[in-house]
Amino acid sequence: MAHIRVIHDPVGQTLAVSWKSPSPDQICEETGEGVILIKDRQTGEVIGFERLYYRPEAEIQAVTVETVEASLSSS
Repeated sequence: MAHIRVIHDPVGQTLAVSWKSPSPDQICEETGEGVILIKDRQTGEVIGFERLYYRPEAEIQAVTVETVEASLSSS
C-alpha cells in the first residue's frame, strides 16, 4: 500500500502532499499559480507538491482525503 502524507497548515495557508519521505537532499521548483513541485535532487523525480494560498471553505474544520483507484476502460 502506498504511503501518502498530507499536511495542511491553516496558519501558513498551505497544503503539502508527498509520497516519499522528505530528505535534506530535495529541491523545490515553483510552477506558477501557487504550486511548488518537491523533487529529489539527484534523480529529478517529483516526490510531492505544495499548494500555496490554500484555504478550505469557511465552515470546514478539517481536510479529509479520499482515495479512489482509477479503472481502465476497455473501449
